[in-house]
Amino acid sequence: MPETSNYQKHISRNPLQKFLIDNFYKSLVSLAKLVRPVTVLDVGCGEGFALIKLKQAKIGQTFEGIDYSDEALKLGKKLYPKLNIKKGDIYHLPYKDNTFDMLVCTEVLEHLTFPEKAVKELARVAKKYIVISVPNEPLFILSNFLRGKYLGTFGNHPEHINHWTAHGFKKFLKKNKLRISSTKYPFPWTVVLARK
Repeated sequence: MPETSNYQKHISRNPLQKFLIDNFYKSLVSLAKLVRPVTVLDVGCGEGFALIKLKQAKIGQTFEGIDYSDEALKLGKKLYPKLNIKKGDIYHLPYKDNTFDMLVCTEVLEHLTFPEKAVKELARVAKKYIVISVPNEPLFILSNFLRGKYLGTFGNHPEHINHWTAHGFKKFLKKNKLRISSTKYPFPWTVVLARK
């Protein structure tokens, strides 16, 4: 079965990579604990790694995930057969307004042509809270470059079309009518707990 780059990142045996990913999830879990949601939707869930981390931390009771990648979903269903993950489009979420206590959207917005439209759709489906993460630039690009990754694009991941500093990302969220409750900065990411 083909493996996605997200899957590779999560199963890496590189001690630094493992440390960074673990640190990222500690931040995600600590922000989610502030919300104490019952229902959780992960938009851009990939193989389901974030949902599993939340479930293991006993945050939430009902978990759903959507992703556009057939490959990631197929792998996720094989890894976590009990997870409720399905095909979906961030611009047209198949849910009514105010459906979930908390939405999670990690490492997605940097890939999107219309991140503003996506944020509005996330806010529509969330009852109140959204946990969102993006690479913290220029730290993310610099860390890639120093590790010898994506040298042809000077450390920029070829699929990333949006680049935010931590301050710039919070400004972007506020401009799109979200309020910032709390922020964590696990290197090299920005993770925000926002509310509508």
